[in-house]
Amino acid sequence: MSRVALVTYDPRPETSKDTDLPVLLEALRAAGAEADAVFWDDAGADWGAYDLAVIRSTWDYSWRAAEFLAWAERCAAATRLANPAGVVRWNTDKRYLGELAAAGVPVVPTRYLAPGDPADLPDDREYVVKPTSGAGARYAARYTPEQHEKAVRHLARMHEEGLTAMVQPYMKGIDVRGERALQFFGGRLLHASRKRAVLAPGTAFDADKVAHPGLEPWSPSPAELSVAGRALAAVPEAPELLYARVDLVDGEDGNPRVMELELVEPNLFLFLHPGSVSAVVAAILAAAR
Repeated sequence: MSRVALVTYDPRPETSKDTDLPVLLEALRAAGAEADAVFWDDAGADWGAYDLAVIRSTWDYSWRAAEFLAWAERCAAATRLANPAGVVRWNTDKRYLGELAAAGVPVVPTRYLAPGDPADLPDDREYVVKPTSGAGARYAARYTPEQHEKAVRHLARMHEEGLTAMVQPYMKGIDVRGERALQFFGGRLLHASRKRAVLAPGTAFDADKVAHPGLEPWSPSPAELSVAGRALAAVPEAPELLYARVDLVDGEDGNPRVMELELVEPNLFLFLHPGSVSAVVAAILAAAR
């Protein structure tokens, strides 16, 4: 009998928003596995007692990145970790977009401003500023050139906290066709979804945001599948990936570009795709064996 840990976080005093977690636990147990939900920072957790630890909803990691990466290394030394610790380390810093671009993958054009760098911001187009380590649109906002001083204050706040900023053109195609998320599990396409734009004009970078507005099922086009495949092939340790989510938007030419590659703790949106549960369980059990 396989023993599987689904790795999550403790959102106290709030209730966890991971609606997939109880569904997966029940399905794994029904398939004959011993499955537990375990907090990643539980000092008493015995990771070596599991055949596989699957990172599912460690949704506080970007606030505690160094601590989380140290945990991933310890966990991987005790059992099989999915995704592997090397992939986790690579993917927690969105400077990976530069590596994907260098490999010929179409990505959203991105510049990086580290603490101490001048506030070199666009003066000819709308743009987005966000941290290289973040999730759920944390510390992200969009600006017009006329909002330069506001954007500079945003940069200063991030730099004070030691965060490196990303500066990207606002991809206007997202207002028309939304952002598409292609989910892969066990090396195969699981399902796809589409959501509306997250960053509304004028929303402050530190305001709460709806991470997945207007989420709906989506049928990916051949072009989207091609770009997603190219992105995943460029990942270090790509053959070891158990799961992946490729987030795509349209570029100015109308062709899909990678906005983000989620290889740490992507929401699977199983509530929207209940038919995918059996495929996820089968892939997890195969990895555990």
